[in-house]
Amino acid sequence: MRFRTPIAATLALIATMAAAPMAPSLAQTPMRDAPASFRPLAQQLTPAVVSVQVSTAPAARNAQRPDAPDAPQAPPGSPFEEFFRDFLERNRPPGMPGRPGPSPQQRRGTSLGSGFIIDADEKLVVTNNHVVEGGTEINVVLNDNTTLPAELVGTDPRTDIALLRIKTDRPLTAVDFGNSDDAHVGDWVLAIGNPFGLSSSVSAGIISARSRDIRQGLYDDFIQTDAAINRGNSGGPLFDMNGKVIGINTAIYSPSGGSIGIGFAIPSNLARGIVVQLKENGRVQRGWLGVNIQQVTDEIAESLGLKNGSRGALVARAQEDGPAAKGGIRNGDVILRFNNQDVREMRNLPRIVADTRVGSQVPVTVWRDGKEETLNVTVAELPADQAEASRSPAGQSRSQVVDLAGLGLKVGQITPELRERFSLRPDQRGVVIMEVEPGGNAAERDLRPGDVIVEVQQERVNTPQEVQARIEALRRQNRASTLLLIEGPQGQRFVPLRLREEGNQRRN
Repeated sequence: MRFRTPIAATLALIATMAAAPMAPSLAQTPMRDAPASFRPLAQQLTPAVVSVQVSTAPAARNAQRPDAPDAPQAPPGSPFEEFFRDFLERNRPPGMPGRPGPSPQQRRGTSLGSGFIIDADEKLVVTNNHVVEGGTEINVVLNDNTTLPAELVGTDPRTDIALLRIKTDRPLTAVDFGNSDDAHVGDWVLAIGNPFGLSSSVSAGIISARSRDIRQGLYDDFIQTDAAINRGNSGGPLFDMNGKVIGINTAIYSPSGGSIGIGFAIPSNLARGIVVQLKENGRVQRGWLGVNIQQVTDEIAESLGLKNGSRGALVARAQEDGPAAKGGIRNGDVILRFNNQDVREMRNLPRIVADTRVGSQVPVTVWRDGKEETLNVTVAELPADQAEASRSPAGQSRSQVVDLAGLGLKVGQITPELRERFSLRPDQRGVVIMEVEPGGNAAERDLRPGDVIVEVQQERVNTPQEVQARIEALRRQNRASTLLLIEGPQGQRFVPLRLREEGNQRRN
């Protein structure tokens, strides 16, 4: 056997490494250069962006927009703060401290916002509903400072969109909606508006996130951007680099009231249909299914045997005489597809339903009893007020308390005394939770005394013994968890509870 010298061994190792195939490296994505200047785009688009001035009666202003500023305001510490303070002192109206006259509550209010011309022939301007809400007089100020009267065509408070028509014969410049689905995180965007009354202000940034839910309503699907958006930008356009409107600037997140780089815009693909309906009808018709829904968690999916993980929208309640109930949808169904569109998560469903034509019959695929089932549902129009579904009165019997071992619960029969103690409805059905063990399984799920168990694993229960029997039957089937339908002060919801501690094996 020949022994290699250390140098020879090293050279051999280097040769072996050189001959071996290299491990794949992370692919490098070529970066597009930032625009040398936004000037050409800003010059092209600015003439279509307007300032919206709204006068409100004192009562309407105080009741509906108590936070609307009387005049342009500057963020604390900004270079404009002293300027605006001096200006307001010199032009303080009668009735304010130091001058006689009517009280401040009797003055007409003025709010400022932004908008953009979407149709030059029809003279149509898109803005936010909250900009014009409660207005008695609306004026639009063009980029060249020409002030023109405008009338309200229609509003949609649910998405915070309003449509105006300018009263003029002069030619106008308009912009078009783009496809907001083609806008992705990291793409450049341009915001133009009138922050603090400073007209035709342009700011640039990127899309920071998509599909933001900021708890403003059922149809939240906001584009988040770091382009500077401040008070007065509301209703203004968010442009892509092709000069198309991909969003309507609507809200900001700001502890101080000024921009901190977190602004939100309504996607153009949501706004486009709303604007068409406002133009044609002055109001928006939305499809309505008549269900209360909740998110499908991994534990709920496991409890229901739902394949491919958590997805869809769990029906907590199908409202009596609503379109869903009439079409055969039941409490505990998981809606997987609606009108041939996948429901990836709960909050997708309201928007899909809302966009469905009223009166149309559509297929709805649900997960029920361990398999998919397709039903046909006729979509109705979303009512202004949705009545609560009535329920049959339950029988009353003597209170019986049962300890549900392992769940951290004690439950009892509903009696007149317990109805009064927990403020239950006269027609409440189910089994009332009497005690919740601190730190136990039920406490982790925020169950509380006074909550009512309506169903166990999608089967109605009326006595504590029925609850106990269903739980024990599931344990004998070696089920890891059970699904309870709970009714509390906030309505009905499904709650999964573990039937055994993780890591423990079932006893035979």
